[in-house]
Amino acid sequence: MTEGPIRILVPSGSLGSGVRETEVRRGIELGAHAIATDAGSTDSGAAYLALGISKNDRGAVKRDLAILLQAGAAAGIPVIIGTAGQAGGDLNVDWTRDIALEIARERGLSPRIALLYSEQDKATLKALNAAGRIRPLPPLGPLEDATIDGCDHIVAAMGPEPYVAALQAGASVIIGGRTTDTAVLACFALMHGMDAGAAWHAAKIAECGSQCTVRPADGAGVLVTIGTDGFEVEPLNPANRCDPHSVSAHMLYENANPFRLTEPGGVLDVTHARYVALDDRRVRVTGSVWEPQPYTMKLEGASRGRYQTVMLIGIQDPEVLSRLDEFHDRMLGALYERARRSLGPEAGDFHLSLRLYGWNAVSGDRPPPGTPPPREVGVLFVATAETQALATRIAKACNAWFFHFPIVADQELPSYGFAFTPADIERGPVFEFRLNHVVAVDDAMQLVRTAWIDLREGAAA
Repeated sequence: MTEGPIRILVPSGSLGSGVRETEVRRGIELGAHAIATDAGSTDSGAAYLALGISKNDRGAVKRDLAILLQAGAAAGIPVIIGTAGQAGGDLNVDWTRDIALEIARERGLSPRIALLYSEQDKATLKALNAAGRIRPLPPLGPLEDATIDGCDHIVAAMGPEPYVAALQAGASVIIGGRTTDTAVLACFALMHGMDAGAAWHAAKIAECGSQCTVRPADGAGVLVTIGTDGFEVEPLNPANRCDPHSVSAHMLYENANPFRLTEPGGVLDVTHARYVALDDRRVRVTGSVWEPQPYTMKLEGASRGRYQTVMLIGIQDPEVLSRLDEFHDRMLGALYERARRSLGPEAGDFHLSLRLYGWNAVSGDRPPPGTPPPREVGVLFVATAETQALATRIAKACNAWFFHFPIVADQELPSYGFAFTPADIERGPVFEFRLNHVVAVDDAMQLVRTAWIDLREGAAA
């Protein structure tokens, strides 16, 4: 056990986003005991779990990981990666594993690597569901077996315990599947007996690297120092700084309640936390409390659905721009009529949408009366159907009206500006999350599998 405070080097908000080698070096010089970073999220949608791919460029991930593995090996401290490969499924973990092994070969490194898998077997989940161990989170209802079967991949978000077990077993590198961002950063301090409230709170503040600083763009990472009665946070870039506001504000990030954060096995309560500036760069936080709760793991399941074909136009016609809501409704009705007339029953249960970028594409809400017309809009046509071929046929049937639909009848047909030719772009399947549930487990390791790769000389792989 390490005596005294534990220092965790958090090099960036996500592996592949741009680790700064000078900052990593500084964190090591300041006495970091471990390097820990998140490598994924659900922010970019369900496709990355359903397909088992990363949204990040492989070269960018390799660059960041090479810096961390080299630094960890030189300093003799562990490198801990969570939610590997963007979504944390088995394919995502293996993708990151292969990059790590490639780096090890190229740089002559010999890590002992622990791989933590949290992708779930459907039969296991059905049994847990039948036993009443799975419950929905709003707005979903009870989980049906058909929903489980409909998912391409399902993961359970791990807590810190699998990481602690791997560290205790001698891992110098951990590549973890889907994990809460905070668990990845808190595990080393928790293993060494630091205050649980401080460890979890420090992890929450540092999860996005320099986002908890006054100038997030002036750096990538932070160093958190976690003790038995609180923690400190400072930027790894000496030119950047933290203040009580920048640190406390990060509890609002991706959190419905800025004072309470639910994690596997408990709730972090920062209602009475105090944030005090130690100097012009560092902030100390005390008063964070960890409340143990029955252990649950959040389930995320993703699947592919129907297929989409899109088209895009730009419009500067002042007559159209002054009557955009009317234009949208009339054109959409005409497009549905054209598709049904052209394809008949063969079209099946298809869906069309028009998204007016520059007007209301993001919200879909009607702007209030009197809203000035925009200078121009981009209109995105989306056809959704059972097959890609059918979605494209529908788009082709709608092509003429989409590019030439008149807002004023009996006038010469307009031509709107189209961005591409051919105009129809096959977008592929629609990906969606199907699960928003938690599963109660008796043991934090119950739904986790650990595999080892030992590259030390003479060690058995």
